[in-house]
This record gives sequence, C-alpha cells and structure tokens, in this order.
Amino acid sequence: MNPVPAPQQPARDLAVLEDEITELAAHLSAATYCLLTPIAEFDLRSGWSGAGLKSCAHWLNWKCGISLGAAREKVRVAHALPGLPKISATLRGGRISFSKVRAITRVATPQNEDYLLMIAEHGTASHVERLVRNYRKVKRLEALERDNRHHELRELSWHVDDDGSYVLKGRLSPEQGARITQALDAAVTAIREEQRNAADDVAAETPIAAHRADALERIADGFLASEQVAVNGGERCTVHIHTDIDTLHADGNGAQSGLAAGGHVSAETSRRLACDCGVVHWLEDGSGQTNKSALDIGRRTRSIPPAIRRALDRRDRGCRFPGCTTRHYVDAHHIRHWADGGETRLDNLLLLCRHHHRLVHEGGYGLQLDASGGPVFTTPKGGVIAPGPETRFSGNVFALTKANRRNGDAIGPRALVPSWQGEKMDDGMAVEGLLRRE
Repeated sequence: MNPVPAPQQPARDLAVLEDEITELAAHLSAATYCLLTPIAEFDLRSGWSGAGLKSCAHWLNWKCGISLGAAREKVRVAHALPGLPKISATLRGGRISFSKVRAITRVATPQNEDYLLMIAEHGTASHVERLVRNYRKVKRLEALERDNRHHELRELSWHVDDDGSYVLKGRLSPEQGARITQALDAAVTAIREEQRNAADDVAAETPIAAHRADALERIADGFLASEQVAVNGGERCTVHIHTDIDTLHADGNGAQSGLAAGGHVSAETSRRLACDCGVVHWLEDGSGQTNKSALDIGRRTRSIPPAIRRALDRRDRGCRFPGCTTRHYVDAHHIRHWADGGETRLDNLLLLCRHHHRLVHEGGYGLQLDASGGPVFTTPKGGVIAPGPETRFSGNVFALTKANRRNGDAIGPRALVPSWQGEKMDDGMAVEGLLRRE
C-alpha cells in the first residue's frame, strides 16, 4: 500500500520571502552588537580564565561553538567598537552587517569612520573588503619606502680624537638598532654581574655609558674569537636541569633545581619538565661531586617509550584539557608522577599542551581519574571543570526581533540593503578619500 503524499504547501511570494530574509539579517546584525558588548567586558575582566582556558577566543570556541578564527575576530571587533561610536551605532541599529564591520575595524579610526560608513552603506561587503585591502596595501608600500630610506641612510663613522680616544657616530635602521642595543644590554648585564660577584665597589659607581663602551668591546672580542663560526656541535635547543629524586617527589624536601646555564627553577617546574624528557641518572656524594665508579646509567633514557607515545597520540589526539583544541606540541603528562611511583602506562598518561601542562603543575589545577578512568580537572579553588559546554541555550528569532523593537530599533527589510546600483567602484578614488581622512 503506497503512502499518501503530504499535501504541498503553496509557494510563498518571492518578494515576501526576500523581505523576510533581509529583515532577519538586519536583526541578526543588531543582535551581534548586543553579543559583542558583553564579550568585550567578559574579556577585559578575564572571565574566561577561571576554567584554565588560554583566551576569550578559546572560551567562545568551546562554549559558543564559534570557530577559533571567527572567535578571535569577534573579540578583536568587540574591543574596537567602544572607540568607534558611529560604527557602533550603525551596527546597533542593524544598518550594517558584521562582515562589513569586521573589515572596516581593521583600519577604522575616529577620524575616518564616517567615510568608511559611507562606503559600507553604499557598497557591498566585497566593496568594503576591497577598499580595506587596497588601503592596507598603500600603507604597506609607504612603510616599505620608509624602511628603504632607513636602509639607505644607515652609516657608521669614527675618528681618533686629539687624546687618542676613538669617537664613533652612527645612524642605524630600526631593526639594526634594536639588535645592537639588545646585544649591548645583554653584555652590560653580564659585565655588571661579574663585577657584583667579584665584590667590586667600583661597579656601582661606573656610569651606564661606560659599561656600554665595555660591552661593545666584549661583543667585538666575541666576534673576532669566533672567526664567524657559530656552530659548536652541541645540543643548542636543550635545557639541562640538575635535580634529585627528593625534589621530584610530590611531598619531597627539595625546593628547586639548578639549571646547567645558571639559575634555578621550582620543584613543580622540575616535575613538569620531567614528565616526558630525556633522563640521565648518576650518583653523587654528599658534597655534590660525581663519583665515577658509582655512575648508574651512562646514557640518556626516555621516560615515555615510543610505542606508548604512539598509542597515547592515537588515543588522545591532542590536549585533553576541557575546551582545548591544541593538537601539536603536546606533552605526555603522568597523572601520578613517576617520581611518586606512578607507572609509565597508558592509563596513567594524558596528553596536555604546554599551557595546560604548566597549569596542572605550577598553576594549582588538579587532575584525577574518575571511576570509569576518565580525567577530571579541577580549578585551584577545587571546583570541577565541566568536560563540555552547557546545552541549555537555544536560539529564538522571534524573541530577538521583539527585543530589537523594544529597544526602539526600527529595523525593516531595507535596513541592511546597500544603495549600490551596480556602479563600478573607483579603487584609487576610494583609497585617496580614506587617506585624506588621516
């Protein structure tokens, strides 16, 4: 028996359908302004940080289902609008779309927002995007010309004064100046540290300008000694930490670990770095001297074997902290640290990005397993972080339109439609008009 087909609804008039679409789009634009305002306040007050997330954009990605790129744009525009009252009022009244606002806020200032609004109200979103793109291209060319002038004007000269002193005079490009001053500051710091360790009373009385002269000489000595060969064959990207098992214990007596290059890190930082790293074991006597005959292991071993790491990557597929979408540069975290007797097994391991790995160790965030073996994260105050966003909210287009009308916004089908009649946009004239607003 064939089912009886449902009666077909009569086709709606296309003009009515068109008006409904354009009017709803205008209401959505007005609602976007209502959304951006609390986003700006929420971000300024760091409301997203309580759950251990990285930024307000990550919170929007998790809680509101907005892609990370779009969420970053919403946060950026939300912070830009308070300084652009005319653009804000136009978006609030549903007379400009968020796509246009997103474009013009990249270059908008209180001086040029009226001009940008004129283009946005008369043209399409493509026109606005093209204007902003061409304007930024012109500004990049201006910056490039400025950089070329800096490059052409660079110079360094010196002469020997009557008393035999060398007098240097120079003009550097911005990037040259930044690199050289950074090197001078680093060398000055090293010189002062050496003098402080040597208990040199003269160091405190030496003017900073004199220290810079000594620093420049040290930089020259370093270059001449290296003979332009900077490769030494060592582990250039490895940080070496010297610690002991007491420091790595959760309730151990150690307070900090030493860096091979000097300085110290806290015990908890040592525990984080030791979660998944190369480890070399050796024995020292009470005075800290290495006993060659008591050397335990003469080669570096990995805490996480490759096979377990591959299985861990396949299972977790990125950071397991609630709301985090990071998939690369993640660490294998021991839920119960191996220094406390935790085994290097799959059910005792979890992938965490560098940000959340630090929060779990140094930031006071907790991590435990529930009865089913799933991870449970807690805030520093002990509150449980929900594993996913709440689903108690749903959209209501009728409530949206009523709210806009209640606020006095006369939004109709033509509110968002530009007055463009098919004319060709003169890109040069449009950019020139924007440049004049500077």
